[in-house]
Amino acid sequence: DIPETIVGEYRLSVVKTRVNQSVFRQIVLANYDNQCALTGIDLPDLLVASHIIPWARNKDERLNPANGICLSSLYDKAFDRGLISFDEKYRVIFSKKLQEKVNCSYFDTYFKPVYHKKLVEATRYSIDPLFLEWHRDVLFDKTL
Repeated sequence: DIPETIVGEYRLSVVKTRVNQSVFRQIVLANYDNQCALTGIDLPDLLVASHIIPWARNKDERLNPANGICLSSLYDKAFDRGLISFDEKYRVIFSKKLQEKVNCSYFDTYFKPVYHKKLVEATRYSIDPLFLEWHRDVLFDKTL
């Protein structure tokens, strides 16, 4: 039960905004023909310009399109949280934490179809392999 003293209301907040993030998004989505590089989903509302090296971790690479992959929201979140990554041949690899879910029905539906699937090649700006190596070394398969 929700206590009677808790009321849903608004409050004013000061928010930091990523300047030029929208430009990065436009370039990355266009770089993948406005489709998820894993699934081919082409609904812009479901697509994310995923940073390989996160925005907060490297100021110099924030807007570099070689630091971006167009992914649908589910795979963006899994990538961001280190549950999936991509090997040297740009194929999907799974963390131990995700592999532990192999017996779950959602695993068969959402993850099994992309296991070892290769990313679609970017049309203009290729992914920098050193960025993916950084992701595997620093974020992938780490305890959250």
